[in-house]
Amino acid sequence: MNFCVCRKSFDHSAVSTRLSDYQYELPPELIAQRPPARRDACRLMVLHRGEDRIEHRQFSELASFIGPGDLLVLNNTRVARARHFSDDGKVEFLFLEQIAPRRWSCLVKPGKKMRLGGKTRITGAEVRIEEVSDDGSRVLATDSDIDFLDAGVMPLPPYVRRSSDADDVARYQTVFAAQRGAVAAPTAGLHFTEELLDQLWHAFVTLHVGPGTFRPVHSEDIREHQMHAERFSVSAAAAETINSAESIIAVGTTSVRVLESARRDAGKIVAQSGTTNIFIHPPGKIQHVDALLTNFHLPRSTLLMLVSAFAGREFVLRAYEEAVWERYRFYSYGDCTLIL
Repeated sequence: MNFCVCRKSFDHSAVSTRLSDYQYELPPELIAQRPPARRDACRLMVLHRGEDRIEHRQFSELASFIGPGDLLVLNNTRVARARHFSDDGKVEFLFLEQIAPRRWSCLVKPGKKMRLGGKTRITGAEVRIEEVSDDGSRVLATDSDIDFLDAGVMPLPPYVRRSSDADDVARYQTVFAAQRGAVAAPTAGLHFTEELLDQLWHAFVTLHVGPGTFRPVHSEDIREHQMHAERFSVSAAAAETINSAESIIAVGTTSVRVLESARRDAGKIVAQSGTTNIFIHPPGKIQHVDALLTNFHLPRSTLLMLVSAFAGREFVLRAYEEAVWERYRFYSYGDCTLIL
């Protein structure tokens, strides 16, 4: 069944740029700590923007909302096993990228243990802090050629209150992950199986999710918030497929950010690589997406603001209130929404 492409313009009288207006109450027990037994076994809340209506379905029913001209656009970034601990167990490192031979950008916790010039060892290699940036990130040098984006542990988000284990190596990764470079999963894609993808018309873009996805918004006026830049790319094949689609279903907010950031020529997306720090929030509009599949997001987060720009803040918060009442599971390993 092909959904109605309405590009709904919601009531802007309800628009707010106040951080406090993106708050909702969530019982801690609804934060999913483990994925479901099967990837596609989650629940699906469907938000019909044109009708201001909510219905409760199962993710396994997703195909019933997708017609032959509807294209799923998914993010095929691969989460790096980039969380490491010092050999003495006192310092945690999250490696972001290699910036030169034996030099890495990383986050360190606790930062006070690794100030400028500080040294420790990771898997026997000596590491030394060479720079400390204003945002708290570090540049470190190591005396060995170690690939710190591998052989560590999965960097689970902070609201998962446990250590990562062998199951997370597979489950905190989409089945279509291909391009290594993310430090967080594009979680809407975690629900897909290879069998389901084979049934649906789809294309892949890449956005390497950075630590800024968890960075809190501190300013009460959300327009003052600055996003961290993230690397993205669109292949020639993906651009051609996207341009041929009648309607676009973005799988995850990261896919939205690519589609809204990508350069266009005569209205058509072109193959490209670049960085984006786009911050999508009300009263801004999403121009190049017709439907959005996404998980439930943290209160007061940039991701919740992006969803509100697409569906309207009041409608989204009402849906979240209903999700709490219906005991949906929230965040990375939780259930998801389809916004039509």
